[in-house]
Amino acid sequence: MSELTTDPADIDLEACLEALLFVAGGPVSIHQLATAVERKPDEVEQSLKTLSLSYTGKRGLSIQWHNGKIQLTTAPHLAEQVENFLGLEATARLSRAALEALSIIAYRQPVTRPGIDAIRGVSSDGVLKSLLSKGLIQEAGRADGPGRPILYETTAEFLQHFGLSTIDELPPYETEGMKSEDEKSRLLKD
Repeated sequence: MSELTTDPADIDLEACLEALLFVAGGPVSIHQLATAVERKPDEVEQSLKTLSLSYTGKRGLSIQWHNGKIQLTTAPHLAEQVENFLGLEATARLSRAALEALSIIAYRQPVTRPGIDAIRGVSSDGVLKSLLSKGLIQEAGRADGPGRPILYETTAEFLQHFGLSTIDELPPYETEGMKSEDEKSRLLKD
């Protein structure tokens, strides 16, 4: 058995990070990667951004960023081919109510159920249970208000379901009929 050891400074950092993301069982933090490759977190983050850019376009892989963690995923535009190859059922469709609640959570996260109900005008209990069971949202803690209601936020599965690499890729929030930016921002904050 040969013992091959390589000085970490001699390894192509992007290639090494790509290999680590490939074998990781799930999302990993920049700190975990920096420790593994014996480099500074800033250097690792910059290499990850460069690597992420190299995946844009017609590549089969993508790097997903969520809550400070990174994961290597298949490219969203190839989802149908991957599902067919693996014999998976087509991605489940979401009801209008589920999409409505999910969009509120995505744009206002973290948000409470009463906050979602106030915007929708109806109870969201069943919809939230469904989104939780599908892994598209998760509990993010509790609000400081009366009764300390649960706060909800989107998950990495949400990003994968909608083919996003990061929550920042959501389209800008637009409302018809609102004239000023102040009215729009107040709607998102209320």
